[in-house]
Amino acid sequence: MQQEYQHYSELIDALKSTCKVLNLDKSSQLYENVNSICDYLANPNFQIAVFGPFNHGKSTLLNAMLGNRTLPIDLIPTTGAAITVKYGTTVRTRIMLVDGTEIYRSGTEILQQFAVLDGNRQMRKDVASVEVFCPHPFLETGIEFIDLPGTNDREAQDNLVKDRLFGTDLVIQLLDARKLMTLGERENLRDWLLDRNIKTVIFVANFLNLLEPEEQKQVQNRLLFVAESFRADLPPGFSNLYRVDALPALRARLKGDVALANSSGLAAFETALQNLVGILQQNCGNVRLPRLQNISSQLQTLLVDKIYNFSQEIQTFDNKEKSKLEIKQKAQNLIYQGFKTSIYELETWLSLPNLLIKYQADIAVTLAENNLQSWQTETLKKDLTELQTAVMKWLYQAYDFFKSERPEDLKIPFPNIPQLTLPAKPTNLNSSDVTDPSSIAVGGGIGWLLGGPVGAAVVGSISYILNKNLQKQDQMSVKDSYNQQVAKICIAAAENYLSSFSNQGLSILAAYQQKAAKVIYFELSKEPLEIIQQRENLQRLQNQFNQLLSELKKANITSKYQPYQDKSKSANPQIPKQQVYPPPKENAPQNPPPKVEPPRQKVNTPPPNPAELEAKFQAWEMEQEIAEIKANMKSPNSHQKTQNPPKTPAQKDEIARAYIVLGLQPTAAFKEVKQAYKTLVKKWHPDLFVNQPQMQKQVQEKMRLVNEAYNILNDHHG
Repeated sequence: MQQEYQHYSELIDALKSTCKVLNLDKSSQLYENVNSICDYLANPNFQIAVFGPFNHGKSTLLNAMLGNRTLPIDLIPTTGAAITVKYGTTVRTRIMLVDGTEIYRSGTEILQQFAVLDGNRQMRKDVASVEVFCPHPFLETGIEFIDLPGTNDREAQDNLVKDRLFGTDLVIQLLDARKLMTLGERENLRDWLLDRNIKTVIFVANFLNLLEPEEQKQVQNRLLFVAESFRADLPPGFSNLYRVDALPALRARLKGDVALANSSGLAAFETALQNLVGILQQNCGNVRLPRLQNISSQLQTLLVDKIYNFSQEIQTFDNKEKSKLEIKQKAQNLIYQGFKTSIYELETWLSLPNLLIKYQADIAVTLAENNLQSWQTETLKKDLTELQTAVMKWLYQAYDFFKSERPEDLKIPFPNIPQLTLPAKPTNLNSSDVTDPSSIAVGGGIGWLLGGPVGAAVVGSISYILNKNLQKQDQMSVKDSYNQQVAKICIAAAENYLSSFSNQGLSILAAYQQKAAKVIYFELSKEPLEIIQQRENLQRLQNQFNQLLSELKKANITSKYQPYQDKSKSANPQIPKQQVYPPPKENAPQNPPPKVEPPRQKVNTPPPNPAELEAKFQAWEMEQEIAEIKANMKSPNSHQKTQNPPKTPAQKDEIARAYIVLGLQPTAAFKEVKQAYKTLVKKWHPDLFVNQPQMQKQVQEKMRLVNEAYNILNDHHG
């Protein structure tokens, strides 16, 4: 123990603030102990407490040492308060009441009113402290005596004694030689002294003079046994057992009878006590600080427990929030990828070259047949609606998840129906014009312009001109037949119609993507006030713990704990940084622009190529994963995978057959199941066999088995 560490103000502050942070009950024993140890550390005087059961002669012994009847003496348990005896130039008494009133009187007669038990042997509850000042040379050296109430009489007295013992430098335990070490005294010796690390204790046997000489020898041996069994921390060369016949000693001191004082044991005891105190005063830290070890350990344990509880509550909240955030970010990513793909598909469809390839011929023909509005509703609107719905579906998924901003419907209007200006109908139109190679009809519609075969010839000329790529001529040739001239007008009108549709559609789509960024987005949720307060409490507890540990270290008091690291800058959960996605157009797939091919006549729809099939499958996978994530978000225990119930024999057989259908071993992981299913879908997709009618039934049955097997294993893997 560091002898130079004599100023305990910061340590006292740390102890008291720890009690405050822990919100200790002021009536608890630990709180009382902390107050006692703080008062003890703050008092520069060396305190000696006289301790023992009532009527053992404690006040008589102190009066003998002081040389007068300073303290109340009676045959009943008189001392009803802890009386502190300090140095003063004259004998006087100071009483402090609980309400703050101070009573200051000369002499000690007032003790009979405030410091003795009443007729019911009860202590006064309005007395906070009792001090007696006495002009004694031993007290002048910085010594204080404390006359404690007798124990084993009332619980309130015992609690008072127990508290005051904790704040004394030396304990004089008075024993009654007539009934040496009762059970209560042995329990107090263990519970009040040894277990609280109070080991600067000396025993004084009283009433030995009342025994016969032979009995005195027997009692003396028993006294030696008691003293030797107590692990006292006294300087070498000092005994922890003395004999003082208190009443004869007091009489001798009052009469000035030196011989009687010597025979009573008082002189020898006083000499030993003065020498012992002189040494202990020089090493006050060695006496006081070990008492703090147990108290500080209790405070640290409470702090650590409270810090752990707060940390666990905060960690549980952080884990839940992190799990929710990860789910939201995964959903955000999936939704964005699906949205980006659907936007790209619609952009590609709206590009003018693709519109011309797919629809120019049909529009030119429907213009020639005066049927564009009907065709627009039945064909073009249907195709556009399908693509628009695919785009909007992802935004409604996002709104369903994040509730950030309600999406608007994507609406791309169609241009107005073109108004055609036709050349004058020639008067000499003949059959040769109708049978011109450029007028071979591709449809059975009757033309509205000229009627009959001539109208069919116009329709045929549209197909011919587009196939021959003749519509780009700057002007009509004088050699063009009338139906070719009309066809070129229809073709040009169709191109203008699609160009207007493409430009307006792409412009609307670009603006729509900008708005979509606000929909596929979620705000980080604000922490509840309760969690914010818990973080503040946790930080306050950790800071207090570190402060206490630091002050204990200065006093050279060891601890089994280490300081907490400062985590105030990272108190919030370590969650992934939220991404705010740019408009999808900026990250559209880097595919080469579609190759513009010459228009040709309609043919049967070919089977999808592998890339198209892969895109379909990916879209299906994303939709399935979105559904799973959505289900997880609604589950209160989404971060924990639930255990599947035991399978019945029939279910086990069903699962085994499912593995066989997918060509897998029963030990295959679900990742392998998905890959096998993906491979089989690509192999047996019905779209691949549109030109093989004889295979349709076989393919459908195969896909039914594959789908059924996948669903079974999907449920099995949970």
